Amino acid sequence: MQVVHTLDHPRQSAVNAMKASIPISLWEQNESFLDAVRREIKTHPVSTHPAITKLNAGMFGMETMHKIHLEYRHAIVQVFTDALLIAQHQSRQLEPRQAPGSKIYPRFLLTLNVLDEFGFQPGLSADNYYQGNPADAHYPLFERLLDNYGISVEERCEYVPSPIAHKVRAFLENSFSDYAMVVALLAVAEEEVILFSPPLRRNTAALGLSVNDGYYHVHGVSEDKTSNACDDYHQNDLWCVLAQAVLPADYNNIRTACLEYCDLWDQFWSYQDSV
Repeated sequence: MQVVHTLDHPRQSAVNAMKASIPISLWEQNESFLDAVRREIKTHPVSTHPAITKLNAGMFGMETMHKIHLEYRHAIVQVFTDALLIAQHQSRQLEPRQAPGSKIYPRFLLTLNVLDEFGFQPGLSADNYYQGNPADAHYPLFERLLDNYGISVEERCEYVPSPIAHKVRAFLENSFSDYAMVVALLAVAEEEVILFSPPLRRNTAALGLSVNDGYYHVHGVSEDKTSNACDDYHQNDLWCVLAQAVLPADYNNIRTACLEYCDLWDQFWSYQDSV
């Protein structure tokens, strides 16, 4: 496949380059496998967890939402960009079996996610350079959300996460040495963000806190007109990155890990709903 050089459509250019870096038969086989895994994830019990309905209805009170946000902070918010950067680093695992430079294509695509996470915005600044501000990075936005909830810094530092919050976090962190695995689990994490961010936003609003900007305004899906989010784009990017990286010998481990991670998220939300 010939890769056309253009500065427009960077996402598609990266996908085209990744697709051209491996045999088309392998790409198509990998896509078929990953499509099947995605269908299983979409129908996993966590996708219809009772907590979603309760959050949408604003049924959780202030004390419970304090706990949920401290749990969520530990389980995923603090480590999400760690995992993204690890994925970029571990793409070096491609080069012993792919052509030199092949690791750059997924790094380029993952950077679109990293830019969002770190507070960059599409467009040019007043001095004709990149537009962005680290104050708009997603992790600091989450910390400001906790400020709005009245959760002190001391309370955050002293909070002891539940065993299931530890397990969710550790499951992702334990994948850091395996490029394909960390990418797969990041894709699952994006699904959880897509599922639970809008309900968390609605319950937060029901408690009288503003959600017109900040953390919940930048999390969700691109078609949601009440937010400025694109987690669905980033999730699709991650599956494309995985289509370049995965080998048939990896299929069983990848599928099993994705579903186990979903199981852990299901347990995480069951715990939040029960305490």
